[in-house]
Amino acid sequence: MQFRRRMNKTGEIVTEVRSGPGEEWVESTATALGYPSPFSTEWETRQAVERGAGIKSAVLPFQPLSFRDFMIFEQHNINAARGWAGRFRPGLATFAKRFERISRRTFPPYRPKPLWYRVPIYYMGNASTFVPSGTPVTAPSYSTALDYELELGFVLRAPLFDAAPEEASKAIGAFVVLCDFSARDKQIPEMSSNFGPQKSKHFMTSLSSTAVEASDVLDRWTTLSSSVRLNGQVIARPDSTSPRWTLGEMLAHASAGEQLYPGELFATGTYVNGCGMEINKWLVPGDNLRLEIEGVGIIEHDIV
Repeated sequence: MQFRRRMNKTGEIVTEVRSGPGEEWVESTATALGYPSPFSTEWETRQAVERGAGIKSAVLPFQPLSFRDFMIFEQHNINAARGWAGRFRPGLATFAKRFERISRRTFPPYRPKPLWYRVPIYYMGNASTFVPSGTPVTAPSYSTALDYELELGFVLRAPLFDAAPEEASKAIGAFVVLCDFSARDKQIPEMSSNFGPQKSKHFMTSLSSTAVEASDVLDRWTTLSSSVRLNGQVIARPDSTSPRWTLGEMLAHASAGEQLYPGELFATGTYVNGCGMEINKWLVPGDNLRLEIEGVGIIEHDIV
């Protein structure tokens, strides 16, 4: 089942559901995820209006309580490191290319750090800067290297604490498409500070306007096709078939010694070839970006 939220003609946020693509949307009084929102209706409405929502506009399918973004695809890390070096450190990129050609091995600095292979790592993002699909996107004033990242997001419907992976996966309530916008020229210096990404990530993240119940996706999420279109042309078909960790393992790690609550949002991290830096496609004003994961949803933005 899919669900979405929008502003009705009286300026109220309403929830609509449908059994699948192509079916009619029906207004529902039930909460979309099976838990009461921790945010007041007035606050959510004000947030939506401030982000440009008007009558009949789609708004976020839910307001995240928090946001943790994992990185579970090794090849994405390698590809992105190559792409970053190619743009920002061309001398290093040339040396690395020569090393890989001679040794037939991945240039070691391009691989994830050792901790990545031992536990599912993540960073904490800014849950208050989420916008829905359709919102115009502008690079932050301090960056000239705006990038997109196609990811699968999942939100809790039940609390977790010191959970086992099987218990943790059962607590997932819904899935969404997520775009983790990034200021690439700021990201590596921030991450090298040993404090993780800050201004390079926190300025904006977006969600598809629709979400799907966990049962529709949970057992097949690595097999769903995805695509990236830029100005109407397919530029990538990102791959999610080889994650290092399961969703249950990710949530079990996050819940270790830490109480998690319904409404907290998580993401897989970028699919392989799911960002522009991997394929040397950078966002510029005038672009139209469209990200899609089969059976989950679509994100579309004009870059202004």
